[in-house]
Amino acid sequence: MKYHLKSSNLLLVFIGILLLVAGCSGKEKTNREENKGRSIEFTRELSFLNPEGEIISTIEVAIADDQDERNMGLMDVNELPSDKGMLFIFDRQQPLSFWMANTPLSLDIFFVNESGEIVRIHQNTQPFSENNLTSGEPAKYVIETNNGFSISHDIQEGMKVALPDTLP
Repeated sequence: MKYHLKSSNLLLVFIGILLLVAGCSGKEKTNREENKGRSIEFTRELSFLNPEGEIISTIEVAIADDQDERNMGLMDVNELPSDKGMLFIFDRQQPLSFWMANTPLSLDIFFVNESGEIVRIHQNTQPFSENNLTSGEPAKYVIETNNGFSISHDIQEGMKVALPDTLP
């Protein structure tokens, strides 16, 4: 009888350890899921065009058309699907400058003038960098995509972008 009591206690201790380990594992998974960063909503599409005006690639974009949204951009966004991006819309064409502070993703940044022409591309930007990435020429729009997008789709300065029909 004494042996039976010890084995029952041992079984309870073993079950307790299993529950403790399982509980810790579940918490880690929850933290990882919560650590995906800020989420954004993709509401429009835009297309990159080759010199003949044919569509090279179309992506869904989130729109940043006011000062607060432009300031946030893709900051604290940890994941960006390859067919998604962000379109920044400014009130007027002007020299623009971006940086990567609080942005954990490496991006390709396209500066686009009011005619839809890509005037500057910064490829494979460095996450969290506070270096200024300038348009070089006046621009009204900026598009951010995953790094390598411009190379994988052979998008170059001077090419055009078909912006969403109904810009906000």
